[in-house]
Amino acid sequence: MARSTKGAADFLQSNSTMAALLPALARMGKLQQSVAAALPAMFDACQILHFEAGVLVMSAPNAAMAARLKQQAPRLQDRLQKDGWQVNSIRIKVQVGKITPPPAPKRVLELTDNALSSFAELSSTLASDPRSQGLKDAIDSMLRRRQARASTEQLKEGQAFPEGK
Repeated sequence: MARSTKGAADFLQSNSTMAALLPALARMGKLQQSVAAALPAMFDACQILHFEAGVLVMSAPNAAMAARLKQQAPRLQDRLQKDGWQVNSIRIKVQVGKITPPPAPKRVLELTDNALSSFAELSSTLASDPRSQGLKDAIDSMLRRRQARASTEQLKEGQAFPEGK
């Protein structure tokens, strides 16, 4: 990443017309960092389009994100003013073509064999009255799903290493 940034800076400095853009780019980069620091992580897909005459124009990837960003605008404006940016107003534009970052992968927690046997023991010791039946059914269902998943994983492992070859 630093390599391409360095190459871009060298290119801009090599041309006098392009070199005039460097201070504006540096300013926009610092403003984007200030905005990112002031907003919660859910707004990472929102970016600055331009900042001119005290009007900060930001992009949002969809209307829902734009509405949430609009709710955050007064707090963002106060924070940016405290950081030394003269922001008089914030406008938000929806950029439908922008791609939102993919959601973080779900973390799957696996129960240990000891935990599974404890749940099986709990299910077998629960009374058969209506008050306990819901819990008993939920535990049994969880154990069946886990056993089915374990069987599927064993089949996949068996196919990955066929015997006799």
